[in-house]
Amino acid sequence: MHKVVLSTSIVILGLISGGCGVGAESVSRPVQPAPAMVALPSDTESTESAIRFLEKRVSLDHDDFMAYNKLAEFYMKRQRETGSLNYLDLALRAARASLAAMPEEQNKSGLAALGQAEFASHDFASARSRAERLVELDRSKSYPYQMMGDALTELGDYENARAAYNRMSQISGGVSTETRLAREELLRGRPADAEKRLSVALALTRDQDSPPRETVAWIRWELGEVAYSIGDYSSAERYCRDALETFPDYYRALAGLARARAAQGDLEGAMEYYQRAIQIVPDPTFIAALGDVYRLAGRDRDAQGQYALVEHIGKLSELNGVLYNRQLAIFYADHDIKPPEAYQQAMREYAIRRDIYGADAVAWTALKAGKVAEAQSAAKEALKLGTRDSKIYYHAGMIALAAGDQATARDYLNRALTLSPHFDPLQELNARKALESIGD
Repeated sequence: MHKVVLSTSIVILGLISGGCGVGAESVSRPVQPAPAMVALPSDTESTESAIRFLEKRVSLDHDDFMAYNKLAEFYMKRQRETGSLNYLDLALRAARASLAAMPEEQNKSGLAALGQAEFASHDFASARSRAERLVELDRSKSYPYQMMGDALTELGDYENARAAYNRMSQISGGVSTETRLAREELLRGRPADAEKRLSVALALTRDQDSPPRETVAWIRWELGEVAYSIGDYSSAERYCRDALETFPDYYRALAGLARARAAQGDLEGAMEYYQRAIQIVPDPTFIAALGDVYRLAGRDRDAQGQYALVEHIGKLSELNGVLYNRQLAIFYADHDIKPPEAYQQAMREYAIRRDIYGADAVAWTALKAGKVAEAQSAAKEALKLGTRDSKIYYHAGMIALAAGDQATARDYLNRALTLSPHFDPLQELNARKALESIGD
């Protein structure tokens, strides 16, 4: 655990994936073959050495804002690679120390670091405010618009997010914009276009002298997520294995591979990969998924142990509570645990973060809390962009069934199971039972 000498009046930060000031190229660009699936060299030792050097430097000079900025960058790099929230906390502290040493007008890098760390901490409103200030200070660069688009997307302001990304793309092109526009395509219900953009982003990494292995692995994992979303589980598995060839023990890819194996009926394989992912990052989503696989395998006692751990991890610290609030609410609703608490958690988050997945969380938890009319209204909001997501369809179908609208329920449940038949190992079974209860 790294220790940094910082004033007690300063708090938290880091730089998010890919850094600042990179943009996009059009999807019309021919998609080149993906880089070979080889393990990219690890620079962990050099990164840790740089961190130790910079920590010593700021301990001797609390006003060295440039050293704090580099520390924030390196801390966030390690956070992306390891998933450890300790690095996020250190990065936030370093960014605030930087701005304490040098005001934002003369320290745009420190302001960007703080905004991006707040984004990583799910403080999206503050991240938006930092981006607005950076647009004022550095409007000729692309990175303020990247930050703006990221924050607005999470806050559910999709039209202004698209405008920010378009401006980012006009200023410069590259990997970061392609990955962001890929998410736009997914949100708008165009997974094939999302895959094209991610493939372009992956090919563009070859233009870099030393492609960052976490970025390459992350893009491969994202391609796996797109494949899984449309029921192509074998491709999802292949992309996750590719990511693990690039970056062995990459926790996202391990969990993605576990999910793909479960969808293909390999429960033992799913258990193995979820266990490996959890050993690296005890993410409540991974833990809950492992519990569900145990339950499917008839290991109810093991399943209950994982479910208890989900709550423990989700409430372990204030930061955990913020980062995992939505996951915990969905977990409760999926497993019919504490319906009123799940609904209140979803509503508290949605009051600020009004994206479609927040609306979906409100819809699902409201149904479980017996608030069918509210669930119907929230489900309509979750569906507004035309996002092709089996869980959103499934939730909408179950809500329609509870409201007595069997035709709509049948439509959405069929959509969920047609798009991705094994979208969730337990909820899939509930969807099929509901369809059977409706009949023809």
